[in-house]
Amino acid sequence: MTDAQLIAIPNAQQVRQEYALEAHNLSIFYGNFRAVDSVSMKIQYNKITALIGPSGCGKSTLLRSFNRMNDLVPGARIEGELLFQGQNLYDPFVDPVEVRRRIGMVFQKPNPFPKSIYDNVAYGPRIQGIRKKSQLDDIVERSLRQAALWDEVKDKLRQSGLSLSGGQQQRLCIARAIAVEPEILLMDEPCSALDPIATLRIEELMRELQENYTIVIVTHNMQQAARVSDYTAFMMINENRSGGLVEFDLTEKIFTNPSDSRTEDYVTGRFG
Repeated sequence: MTDAQLIAIPNAQQVRQEYALEAHNLSIFYGNFRAVDSVSMKIQYNKITALIGPSGCGKSTLLRSFNRMNDLVPGARIEGELLFQGQNLYDPFVDPVEVRRRIGMVFQKPNPFPKSIYDNVAYGPRIQGIRKKSQLDDIVERSLRQAALWDEVKDKLRQSGLSLSGGQQQRLCIARAIAVEPEILLMDEPCSALDPIATLRIEELMRELQENYTIVIVTHNMQQAARVSDYTAFMMINENRSGGLVEFDLTEKIFTNPSDSRTEDYVTGRFG
């Protein structure tokens, strides 16, 4: 496919839609297996949306579909529609590389590159063609400040990112993700490998970041979902062994007055 054939996705300054992301009857398949079944949901701008549910219900699969990471899995395909800035992200003429720049991702385990702290953050901007040192310096400092890491690493930017603690490595990965200025940040259980103190720092950071980013997080930690998210989607495995959306609402309602008894059973620990 040539660049001339690719569709340019408008940015929010050009065309701001009512919602940051909209899924309409989105089903995700691995070969013939339907992993996620007909999910419809609308993600609000500058809010934190948590995806919760028992293991195997398709939370991470759904999250990865939001920036087309599942494209990298052989046999993966989708049915339905996923809209970002009015454009279906799965249109054959949408460039998945642009999608992943505009919708960044932070993974379950910290995965810094085996490079310096500086080069980890500068990696994405360099790929985009930024070469001027003063410009890269500004991006690295801004990103590390936004990730609440600058004061801890400003005197050791040339040290390996792998030399940092687990919590610092995860914040470095967040800095790396936001260095290319995405509009949405996806986080797949970003605290599961961290101790309680590092977890609290990441949760505080998410609240700070939502001023500038829309955040979607997968978590198994009910207390974390209740603490940090504005909206919560509860998923579970249905009778067809696919993951389905049971309920999606304000987090306060999900945890205090859910509409579905299955949601209440899950959030109160009766099953899951």
